Amino acid sequence: MDRAEFMDALNLVEREKGIDKEIIFEAIEASLVSACKKNFGSGQNIKVVIDRETGNVACYAQKAVVEEIQDEQNEILLPAARVLNPNYTLGDVVDLEVTPRDFGRISAQTAKQVVVQKFREAEREILYNQYITKEREVVTGIVQRRDRRNIIVQMGKIDAVLASNEQIPNEKYTFMDRLKVYVLEVKQTTKGPQIFVSRTHPELVKRLFEQEVPEVYDGTVEIKSIAREAGSRTKIAVYSKDKNVDALGACVGQNGYRVNVIVKELGGEKIDVINWSDDPKVFIAAALSPSKVLQVAINEDEQSAKIVVPDHQLSLAIGKEGQNARLSAKLTGWRIDIKSETQAKETNFLAKNPVNETVKEAEELTQEQE
Repeated sequence: MDRAEFMDALNLVEREKGIDKEIIFEAIEASLVSACKKNFGSGQNIKVVIDRETGNVACYAQKAVVEEIQDEQNEILLPAARVLNPNYTLGDVVDLEVTPRDFGRISAQTAKQVVVQKFREAEREILYNQYITKEREVVTGIVQRRDRRNIIVQMGKIDAVLASNEQIPNEKYTFMDRLKVYVLEVKQTTKGPQIFVSRTHPELVKRLFEQEVPEVYDGTVEIKSIAREAGSRTKIAVYSKDKNVDALGACVGQNGYRVNVIVKELGGEKIDVINWSDDPKVFIAAALSPSKVLQVAINEDEQSAKIVVPDHQLSLAIGKEGQNARLSAKLTGWRIDIKSETQAKETNFLAKNPVNETVKEAEELTQEQE
C-alpha cells in the first residue's frame, strides 16, 4: 500500500467506523517509536512524525541543548545545535532526523497492525457505548444456543448471557425464540462488552408495564412496589396522584388486555395488580388479594400485622406453600400473621379490632380486581 492508498484507507475508516484519524496517527507514531529504538538503542529519545497530509513518515532523535555533554545519546552542545539553527538556546530540544533506510517497510507493517487493533478497540467501544445505555432496561433478544446451563441471547451485534439463576423456572428456550430480557449489567472486557440479562428480576415486570401502559410510562401512574416469584406469581402496587385516573384500571386495561399482554410475555405468570395506600391497614388488606380480609391489626414498632380472614378463605390467603402471604409481606414490607375467624376468636388473636371502614375499603379493592 503506497502513501496515497494509506491516506484514503484512513479517511474511509474515519467515515465508516467513526474512528478519529488523529487517534490512529498517534497510535502508529507511538508504535513506530518502539521500532526505531530497536535500531538506535532503547536509551535514546526518539520521536516519530507522520505528515497528516501526505502520509510521509520521519524518525527523529531528540537531544537537549547543553553546555557540557553527560549523555551523548540525548544531549548536544550549544555550538553544534546553532549550526543547525542559530536560534537554539540552552534547554531547547533539537530534532535530528535519523529515519532508517527500511523504515517505509517497517512503518507499513506497523500501520497495518495498529489500524487493525484500533478497528477492534473502536468497535468494542462503540458496542459498549451502545449497550451501556440499555443497562436496567428491557430489550428484545433472540435465543441462539445453550452454553452449559446458560442461554446465549443475541442482541443485535452482540450476544448476552442469560445465566441459569436468571431464567424463569421451567421456561423452555428454543432456538430463534424472541423474548424480552432485563439488562442487569454491561461490562467492558478485553474481548469486548459482555452483557448479562435476566428473566426473573422484578424490574422486568416494571419495565414491561412501562412499555404497555402509557400512564405508567409518563408517570401519571406510579408503581410503588413489586414482589415477584418468577414463573409463578407477581404482586404489583400502583398509585396515581391524579384523582381522575384509576391506577389499577389503567394497568389492567379494558377486559384485562394490558396486563394479559405482560402475562403472555412472562409465560403465563400470574400478576395481581392492587392499589397502593399510605394507610398500612388498607394496603396490607389489599395485598392479600384475592382473599377477603375481615380484620387487620398492626404493630408499627415491630412492623408486623395480624390478619383475620373468613374460615373458608384461610388457605387462599396463605396461598400454595405460603406464596400469597409471602408475596404480600414482600410487597408491603410488613411481617404478616394470618388466622381464620374461628382461630382468632379461640386464641384472642387481636389485641384490638381495626376500624371497620378499613375492612370495607379492602373488600372493595378486592372486588375491583375480581
